[in-house]
Amino acid sequence: MGFLPPDDFKQIVRHAPLVAIDLVIENADGKILLGWRKNLPAKDHWFVPGGRIAKDEGFVAAFNRIIRAETGCSLLFDDAVFIGVYEHLYPSENFSGDPSFGTHYIVLGYWIKLKNELHTLPTDQHSDYRWATLDEIAEDPSIHQNTRNYFNGHPSFAG
Repeated sequence: MGFLPPDDFKQIVRHAPLVAIDLVIENADGKILLGWRKNLPAKDHWFVPGGRIAKDEGFVAAFNRIIRAETGCSLLFDDAVFIGVYEHLYPSENFSGDPSFGTHYIVLGYWIKLKNELHTLPTDQHSDYRWATLDEIAEDPSIHQNTRNYFNGHPSFAG
């Protein structure tokens, strides 16, 4: 398992979809964790935590790695609820900043209800964090549409 060197990865992003896991993390107050994205795509937007699955990385191992990398703690895969498959298209955005091609993700969405508070959140992918209500998610234009899509019509998030 591993991530490719940037030039090799650029060719994959140019020619193939990526598979990722996104985490809809809800606290005891019913608010959703959002991070301010530092990197393309979706840079400078609020977004749920998540990450891509690496080649030859088992699904549960990827889930566990992404949880640790994005929240700084370990949450159990068995405590997560699958909410669906989503497609994220960024027609002219990719990690390299080259506008001649975009990024295509197939995303497996999971919802997690926190039992404990998150105290120290990592800053590798996000420069800031916030807990947002469903109304804020619906109305705040700085929250990326792909994050909003997790809440559109899903019975778990009816308010």
